Amino acid sequence: MPEFRGLHRRSTGRAGDRSGQRETVKANMPRVASLASCRNFCDNLRAAEAGGAVMSAQAWDTFIDEMMTFGLDGVQALIRVALVVVAGYLIIKLLRNGFVRLEQLVIAATERRETPYGPVGQRIRTLSSVLWTIANGFLWFIVVLIVLSQFGINVGPILAGAGVFGLAAGLGVQHLVRDLVSGFFLILENQIRVGDTAIINGVTGLVEAVTFRTVILRDQAGVVHVFPNGTINTLANATMGWSASLIDVVVTAKEDPDRIMAIMRRVGDEMKAETEYERLMLEAVEVFGLENFTEATLTLRARVKTLPAHQLAIGREYRRRLKKAFDAEGVGTPPPQPTVAPAAPGAPS
Repeated sequence: MPEFRGLHRRSTGRAGDRSGQRETVKANMPRVASLASCRNFCDNLRAAEAGGAVMSAQAWDTFIDEMMTFGLDGVQALIRVALVVVAGYLIIKLLRNGFVRLEQLVIAATERRETPYGPVGQRIRTLSSVLWTIANGFLWFIVVLIVLSQFGINVGPILAGAGVFGLAAGLGVQHLVRDLVSGFFLILENQIRVGDTAIINGVTGLVEAVTFRTVILRDQAGVVHVFPNGTINTLANATMGWSASLIDVVVTAKEDPDRIMAIMRRVGDEMKAETEYERLMLEAVEVFGLENFTEATLTLRARVKTLPAHQLAIGREYRRRLKKAFDAEGVGTPPPQPTVAPAAPGAPS
């Protein structure tokens, strides 16, 4: 019996130990669950970190690939742009050299010919400079458009905008364009030059300036007239190549016309023989003869041919000498006719 009691006590003790262990496990179950959750969280975090690392590596690889592609495209674009600019520069340089060579040939060919229009080298250089400036600007505009297209920029809207702007500008400054075009041909054809005596739209005067836009004329009264080139309807140049002064001589009807003509030729020859007038008078005085006659007078006409713009001074000097020769030869000239002014309205008769 004692053994049985001892065994019972041991069994009871073990059972009590197991019950205590169960209670201990039950008491620690939330803690164990929390530890498991933490472990799972850490595992998930490590997995997320690993996945993020993989994704970051892939993103970096993609970014690097795109940057390398962009860099290669950019380098290629820059190389193409450099080639376009260099090629454009060389082409423009060659065209400029050819343009200068052509200009020299034209000047040489023109100056070899005898022309009444005087030296034309400076005029050709001026016109060629204007033409080259326009051509050069147009060529560089084409180069800029090609460069923009290499960077992927659509140049179509730029060309369309330039066309619209050009149309609007043309409509807005059409009078200016007309003046410039007229001035270009005015200078190209050498119609008038500075120093010429010209009649523009009925106004006679000395040409003081000729530009692509206007012609400035000063009349004998000193009044300055400015004519836009596009408004010039009629133009007469009295000094193109050579000038002339027409001399009308009026003597009494009793004089012998042949004698008067001989005096006129002699005075002209004497004047042409002098050093001062030898260069200015291109030819001997041309005596045309009897131009008109009445019962009281005879009118004889002569012409003095001179260098451009010297006809007025030569004509005055010839008249002065002719008057002195007539006085010395006793040639009679008619007395001046009295001028009768009309009576004012309402004045007594």
